[in-house]
This record gives sequence, C-alpha cells and structure tokens, in this order.
Amino acid sequence: MEVFSVKDLTFSYPGQNIPAISHVDFSVSQGEFVVLCGPSGCGKTTLMRLMKPELAPFGALSGEIDYIGRPISGLSGRQSAEEIGFVLQNPESQLVADKVWRELSFGLENLGQNNASILRRVAEVAGFLGIGEWFHRDCADLSGGQKQLLSLASILAMNPKVLLLDEPVGQLDPVGAREFLNALFQLNRELGLTVVIAEHRLEDLFAEADRIVLMHEGRIVCALPPRKLGDALPALPQAKRTLPSMPSASRIWHGLDGTGACPLTVREGRAWLGRYACEHPPGEPAKAPEAKAASGHMAVSLRETWFRYDQKAPDILKGARLDIRQGEIFALLGENGSGKTTLLRIVSGHLRPYRGSVRLFGKKPERYQNGVALLPQDPQTVFLQSTVREDLLEVLLARGISRGDALRQIGARSEELELYGVMDRHPYDLSGGEQQRAALCKALLLEPEILLLDEPTKGIDAAAKEILRSILHKRKDRGVAVLLVTHDVEFAAVTADRCAMLFDGAVIGAAAPREFFSENAFYTTAASRISRICFPDTVTVEQVIRQWKREEAQK
Repeated sequence: MEVFSVKDLTFSYPGQNIPAISHVDFSVSQGEFVVLCGPSGCGKTTLMRLMKPELAPFGALSGEIDYIGRPISGLSGRQSAEEIGFVLQNPESQLVADKVWRELSFGLENLGQNNASILRRVAEVAGFLGIGEWFHRDCADLSGGQKQLLSLASILAMNPKVLLLDEPVGQLDPVGAREFLNALFQLNRELGLTVVIAEHRLEDLFAEADRIVLMHEGRIVCALPPRKLGDALPALPQAKRTLPSMPSASRIWHGLDGTGACPLTVREGRAWLGRYACEHPPGEPAKAPEAKAASGHMAVSLRETWFRYDQKAPDILKGARLDIRQGEIFALLGENGSGKTTLLRIVSGHLRPYRGSVRLFGKKPERYQNGVALLPQDPQTVFLQSTVREDLLEVLLARGISRGDALRQIGARSEELELYGVMDRHPYDLSGGEQQRAALCKALLLEPEILLLDEPTKGIDAAAKEILRSILHKRKDRGVAVLLVTHDVEFAAVTADRCAMLFDGAVIGAAAPREFFSENAFYTTAASRISRICFPDTVTVEQVIRQWKREEAQK
C-alpha cells in the first residue's frame, strides 16, 4: 500500500520564476525507508513540507499529493498531527515547552490523551532514546544535538504512522548520530514505521535504505536501491556533484576503478580493499607531510578557564586551556552537550568565565569586538532584513562603505558562496544549507581577524563543503585564525591544521588531523576505519586513493 503518492507536482515560492519543485512523481510504500539526497536547495525540504499540511509553504502549487489513497488536502488536522510526524532541520523551531517532560507530553495533551496514557508513552520513548537523565531539565539548557533528540522523542510519543525527517543528524556528534539513526532503523524494522529522511550525511544511512531518491534543481533524477545507485552513479550527469556525498567505501571503490559490487559500508569497504590490496600490492606508505606549525601572533588564548551558567549549576568548562595562532584552522570536536558552543561564546565575548583569562591578540574579548565574527549554530538568528541582499548590504553600510562598493563586494562574495540565485529571497524561505551559506557570507563581509564557526557544514552538501574549505584556507593564508566547532569529522580531517576534543570541561588531545583521527576509534573518519588494514595513518578518501595512484605513477 502506498502511504504517499505524488503526481506531477510543481511548486513555486512567491515572486520566484524558477520552481522549487518541478513535475515530481514520487511514491512511498508502507514500511519503506526512503532517503532523499541532493545538493542544497535542490527541493528536498520543500517536497517534504508539502507532504505535511501544517508545514506546507505558501506559493503556487499544481499536481497531486495523496496520503493513503486520498488527497492530502482533505486530511484533518488531528489525523495529520497523529499520523504524520515531522522532525524539522532546526530543533529551535520545533520546541515549544520550557521543560523536557512538558515537551514530551505536549502533543499528547493537545490530542486529549488521559494522564495515564501520556505518562506511559512518555516513559517508553524516553527510555527508548535514552533521554531519561535530562527529563526534568530546561529545554533552553540543552545542546543543539540534545534538542534534536528531544524533537524526535516528542514526535514518537504520538505514535505516528509515518516519520518525515529533515536533516536530523546535522547537529549530532558521530556517536550520537549513529545512535539516532540506529533508533530509526529499529523503528522501521521492528515496528514497520515508514521513514522518509532528507540528509547529506549518507555514510550510515546508505546501506540501510530501501531506496535512495536523488534530486537536482527541483526534479527527481533517479530513485534506486542503494547498491544500484552506487553502480549507476558515474553515468549520471550529476555524478560530479553527487559522488562526494556517497559513503567513503563507495568513493574509494570508484576512485580505484573498482570492479564487482560497489561496497556501501565500512565492513564491505574493508573487505573489498583487502582483496584489492592482494591483487595490487601497495608499496611503502607515503610519508605524511610534516605539519607546519602556525607562526603568527597568538590570536586566541584561554588559560585555566572555568564557566558555569548558574551558581548552583555544574561547571561546563573546568580549567580549559586553548591556543590558536594567526593563520591556523583549529577544529574542536566532542559529544553533544560537552560545552563546545559555550567555549565559542566565551571566545566571542558573549559569555564571561568566572575564573581564568581569555585573550584575543592579547586583549580582553570586550576590547576586541571589531575583529571577531561568529557564525552561530542557528543561522536564522543573524538575519534582520526581508531579503538576503538587504541583510548583507546592511553590514557593509554600517561599516561606512559606499553603496556601490558594498554591492560589488556582495556580488563577489555571493558568487564565491554560490548565492547568486537567492539574493532577492527572504532568508527564512531558503533551505537550511542556503541559510548557512548566507550567514557565513555575512560573517565574511566583516573581514574578521578571528572567525568562529559553530557547525558550519550543517545542512550543506559535499560540493558546498569543498567551497567552504577553500574559503577557509584563503582566509588562513591571509592570517585569519579560525576556530571551528564541528561534528563533521570528514570536514575537520581535510580542513583543519589541528584537531582536539572538548571532554570533561577541558580541551584535550590537540594534534594534526592524521595523528588525531588515526588514533581514534569512534571520533574518526570512515576512510580511516576502512584503510587501517593497509595504511594506518590515512584518514581521508583522497589519501587512500593517492597511495595506489602514487604507486602507479612511479611504475
């Protein structure tokens, strides 16, 4: 039985000549696990919102969407709330209560459930997702990843028939993301819950999905089982943009011109690479280039920094120490709720530690505000105007730059970040990835000497990550110090000069990416887990491929 049936669907936002969705035909069967993927702005979020009547955007719509055999427009508000669960890309937009327990029971109370039923469902879902420890906490005190888990839990408490998720693991650490996705797999396999998920991080999703639906410029390019898509991808016109989003095992297989079935998981990738190594014996591992320590002035210095949000609350930072120099990109990783965002806000001057010192180029943060730019975890918080262009223009006009020069700078930055198609749209109408790039553009227009980024790859595709990496390295070459908080270990591995973890209130284990990730078992890249059988210190797909390509070149 088809849960959703979409026929010749076209949708355009107000004032836009190019449709966000164009002639889409799409269906989801009961109990199916479907992954929507494609570049940022390709229409994934728009399509999913049109499948949830309360969240459907305003605009020009043609075509049909049926839910269990009847038009979705005829669905009652109660039936939609009960049966179609939706986890938003930004959890801040979904949480409505002050306490975790109130958030979990909010939907059930609105449906008129009795107290005994509410308590039973809430207890069951809290135990299933392991969130019982923060049952009585304030929602405002949760980290971004914890808020995302709470959003899922509050939806699952209503026992929906279908679950729609818009990039739900973007704010989760690697371990938390796998636990989150494993919970979805379990719900799908054991309860038959229909799942449709839009996501850029396909590493753990790919092999578990029934179908991968690839979108591009508002259209569905193909809808295939994962293995068939892996085999067929090189022949697709969108291969160049899509291949970097594929699981690492598949990318290594393609990069080494692999034969046989395309591997999808770390286990399959290790097995295939082992066989490949027997047939193509690699030589001695290439010596990793020595990391050049940044030699500029000390840009960020934290010494014995202690911080708590309330006098009676536990300490978030416990004597944290951190040094970042000019021209250095420093990536900070760690579990959700470990205090990474708090540390960023301390460096930016938005929070003050109760003990210890913070210095930016030798000055206290409050005396160095003009040289710092912060990209927050929620990019919507930086937008003030009704169009992206007006919002960016405001930044430069406030700095005393003439309108003509400001428009030229905005044009150059928008081209660099591929924003030229969204400049006249309202920031809130953009996809999550487009909002992220627009917010970054606003930060870069400030020409900061210290750039602070909180989850900058959230919501953007692999091609956009490469653009971001290039931008950060250009700023690094100009002497900008970059502090990058991220859960994206692959991005950290190819971008940062040094990586470290925030654990138990302290910054620990700072090292170059090869050393940092090759010694980790959980906070590491899939490429590292695959290639350790041959090359213990390769941590990116490109490094793995280069080992054999180097041998071929020498022959």
